[in-house]
Amino acid sequence: MSIKQTFEELVDHLVDGGFFLEEAVEILERTVITRALERTGGNRSAAAKLLGIHRNTLQRKMQDFKLERKPPQRVKPGARKAAAGS
Repeated sequence: MSIKQTFEELVDHLVDGGFFLEEAVEILERTVITRALERTGGNRSAAAKLLGIHRNTLQRKMQDFKLERKPPQRVKPGARKAAAGS
C-alpha cells in the first residue's frame, strides 16, 4: 500500500470518526514532532532540520503541545563531595 493510499484511509477514518480538523492536525503534529525528537536523541536543532521548520517554531510547538522535557538537574560540585563522604 502506498503512502498516499494509507493517508487517504487515515483521512477517511478521521472524518468518519467525527474528528475536528484542529484535533486531527494537533495529533499529527504532536506525533511527528515526538518521532523526530526520538530519532534525533532529543536534539532540537536536528529535529527541526528533519521536520523542515525553524528551531524556534519547534520550541513553540513543543510548548503548545506540552512536550517540554525537564532539563536534567545539575549537582553542585560541593554537593558531590558531601554525598561521597557520607
